[in-house]
Amino acid sequence: MGRIPPILLDKTLRIFDKATAVVTGAASGIGRALAEELVKRGSEVVLADLQIEQADELASSMRAAGGRAKACKIDVTDFSSVASLLRDTVARTGRLDYLFNNAGIGVGGPVDLHQMEDWNRIIDVNLRGVIHGVQAAYPIMLGQGFGHIVNTSSMAGLQPAPGVVSYGTTKHAVVGLSTSLRVEAAMAGIRVSVLCPGVIRTPLLAGGKYGKLLVDIPPEKQREMWERLKPMPPRIFASRALDAIAKNKAIIIIPSWWKLFWWINRLSPSLGISLAKRQYRDMPAALKGWRNGGRENVHAERD
Repeated sequence: MGRIPPILLDKTLRIFDKATAVVTGAASGIGRALAEELVKRGSEVVLADLQIEQADELASSMRAAGGRAKACKIDVTDFSSVASLLRDTVARTGRLDYLFNNAGIGVGGPVDLHQMEDWNRIIDVNLRGVIHGVQAAYPIMLGQGFGHIVNTSSMAGLQPAPGVVSYGTTKHAVVGLSTSLRVEAAMAGIRVSVLCPGVIRTPLLAGGKYGKLLVDIPPEKQREMWERLKPMPPRIFASRALDAIAKNKAIIIIPSWWKLFWWINRLSPSLGISLAKRQYRDMPAALKGWRNGGRENVHAERD
């Protein structure tokens, strides 16, 4: 058992300055950018990631610049690991203002190229990882009377996602979890928000370190495809995301022009499906698993 946490004198959520925040998947991409922006705004941040060397290096640089940061190795698919991290954080700092359930992976390619291990892995990380964070943090926040849970979904959680169906499945589930819990948690003064990024310039565009690409598409072709969608730098995303979180927004879509697709799918799901069909037809043949009438070789893409 950890030491007894300090008595909470300030029983209100701190809007970043002097807050305690835990960010999963904080070693790279959106998680890294969120952690950097939180430290910049005065929070003490726990960088939780499997890539502990990168997380340690980032935390060290933050402390050298006068910030408060600590790196911890964590596997979000292991509930006991997540719960232990949060308990230790509260024992050390006396509070938990924010939990960012951000860790995630991508699996790209058509469903017929998926194996059950691909489905199990992406569900374990992208959905169970969020559930584990919620189940570990929510009782703590209920006990202290405040807190804000921020789950990272995607625009793939708000519209059809052909070509990345398994990814879209998990991200739709995260949106449903977040909006439902937001209503329930509000009765106890706990906030819940869900981030739905458009295309952000992160390693996840190629599956991420622990993700997978099930079709043979050269890296330069991947970059060409994503560049058409004008990826936003993660630093800008993080700054705008924290501004929206401070306002307790429920569904946070950044860049804002992606809201057009959300509105289309809300107002006319059939139109949204038609647009998704057109988008899928325009995808490179390799991403759909076909080239010259034959199946592509299946392989994993790792950073």
